[in-house]
Amino acid sequence: MRSLENFLARVLSDDMGKLILRFMLGFLMIFHGYKKLIFGIDGIKSLVVSNGLPEFFAYGVYLGELILPIFIIIGLYTRISSFIYAFTMFFAIYLVHSSHLLGLSAKTGGLLIETPLLFMLGALALMFLGAGKFSIDKR
Repeated sequence: MRSLENFLARVLSDDMGKLILRFMLGFLMIFHGYKKLIFGIDGIKSLVVSNGLPEFFAYGVYLGELILPIFIIIGLYTRISSFIYAFTMFFAIYLVHSSHLLGLSAKTGGLLIETPLLFMLGALALMFLGAGKFSIDKR
């Protein structure tokens, strides 16, 4: 078992792992942003306003769910893009899921905020890791 671990450590690279993380975070989020681009953000606007914030904050969803995911995929300004992306997810958790932060799904047993939490923590990890060599940041 130890020799297999040593072999994998030699063959697999941190940079490939960073690329996979970047692609996963960006690609999966773009679907959320695309839906908002096609169908609008009226629901987001009402959530923002009902929480006492200015309506124009809702337009940040386009940055956090469309533009930054593209930056993250290609590895452009990865650390700052990941930070803002993570903040976007924190904001989404606050607006949409704050009433059930520790709630569990009856169907799966997982946290109800599992998906946005995975996006947020993945982005924070990427912020600390950086883009890796397969990125525009490294060129």
